[in-house]
Amino acid sequence: MDNFLITGGCGFIGSYLAEELVKQNKKVFVIDDLSTGSLKNLSNIINHKNLNIFIDTILNQHLIEQLIKKVDFVFHLAAVVGVKKVMESPIDSIIVNIEGTKNILKFCAKHRKKVLITSTSEVYGKNVNVPFSESADIVIGSTKKKRWSYACTKAIDEFLSFAFYEEYGLSVIIVRLFNTVGARQTERYGMVIPRFTKQALSGNPITIFGNGEQTRCFIHVKDVISTLLKLIDKDESYGDIFNIGSDEEIKIKDLAFLIKEITKSNSEIKFVDPEEVYNKGFEDMARRIPDLSKLRKTIDFQPCYTIKDIIIDVVEYYKKQSDLLPYFC
Repeated sequence: MDNFLITGGCGFIGSYLAEELVKQNKKVFVIDDLSTGSLKNLSNIINHKNLNIFIDTILNQHLIEQLIKKVDFVFHLAAVVGVKKVMESPIDSIIVNIEGTKNILKFCAKHRKKVLITSTSEVYGKNVNVPFSESADIVIGSTKKKRWSYACTKAIDEFLSFAFYEEYGLSVIIVRLFNTVGARQTERYGMVIPRFTKQALSGNPITIFGNGEQTRCFIHVKDVISTLLKLIDKDESYGDIFNIGSDEEIKIKDLAFLIKEITKSNSEIKFVDPEEVYNKGFEDMARRIPDLSKLRKTIDFQPCYTIKDIIIDVVEYYKKQSDLLPYFC
């Protein structure tokens, strides 16, 4: 496969994927509406002859079909993401995430193209039976809680994907991404490690939503990219679903202290009510840990980056940002 389409290719994960494919001398088409992505994310390859960028929405059916016809494989990463973004714009989240994915699946099926659909650990919802296996039940909160709309849209995307696989023979892989982190990730939409890091480096309070006892597992974006590229080369991946993440669990309050230690920051650690930030409709999960046994069996998966490696990478990135320079001077 020499020609690839990446929807959401100006986003955090998409830009790393585009870089790696261009590095492998593949021709890459990117479509992104820049609602959460940025052309700056592609600055390392922006003028490369193998990169073609289209600033548009995945709701543009005509353009999507034309781009899919040009390529051998589609990585569908475009979505309205981030808890804060979803809480602020639930309608956009629902429409873009479902209608956009339907467009991708429809035209991939029509033109017999292979596709990888990125889903999310959010679909496990309030399930407490950790670690989460891919066959685990989905336990979603009340529809009065806006926080769950994103999880529901991605669950519908998964149902659609399997329907196209069964009814049209579409070659599709679904991956559920757990907390993916690395340089270039913004803190604007609620991503916790970039937010804690920027707060620590600027000397502001490190704000923990809730009591900090909730746990998460974090994986470096480069580990995610290498995993995606290995999965698409395995015939047994198609028509199936895989968790991608780390099972190195850490409490959010311990994460805050670790970031404070690594940055040598004097920031105080402050606990705040999540509804002060997200308003009503927010709910959190106590633990979110992936079962990675299927992934390990399929591609011999083993992340290269530890949680400390990830934090150091993010810290070094934010140290270079101009708005933090006065703190270091």
